[in-house]
Amino acid sequence: MVYENNQGGEYGRYFVQELQEPPSMSTPEFRELYRQFAKRILWMDNNVCEGAFQMNTAWYFAAAPRDPIFTEHVHDYDELIGFYGSDPDDPYNLNGVIEFSMNGEAHRLTRSTMIWAPAGVPHNPMRILEVDRPIFHFSVVMNPTYDGKGTYK
Repeated sequence: MVYENNQGGEYGRYFVQELQEPPSMSTPEFRELYRQFAKRILWMDNNVCEGAFQMNTAWYFAAAPRDPIFTEHVHDYDELIGFYGSDPDDPYNLNGVIEFSMNGEAHRLTRSTMIWAPAGVPHNPMRILEVDRPIFHFSVVMNPTYDGKGTYK
């Protein structure tokens, strides 16, 4: 039996194809600001699929209208963060500039990058300085939910 687009079956609930962003992630004002430079694609966590860890995906399509957009914060769990350029002929070229800080040390990214933020290490602010082509962004935490305290300005 083949099920179309997660409709049915014992495991259909594990195929997430619609954004189910938790309301605790930000204020309505921040969500409106976010829409000016990014489009969240999908969100996974324990609230979406029981037993899942948290993952976020989005496209950045413009420089953020406020700088920095995300403020420094720290978690008691590890986080993996990625930024990927969208040129299939030059996938390592970010086609933009993002500044990301770890424990106060700023790094300017112009190439596709994955960042490991170990538990207990402050990270951000993050600045989206330039976007010439859409940039794919993701973040993963090995935690059932994401604690965004201090993340949104």
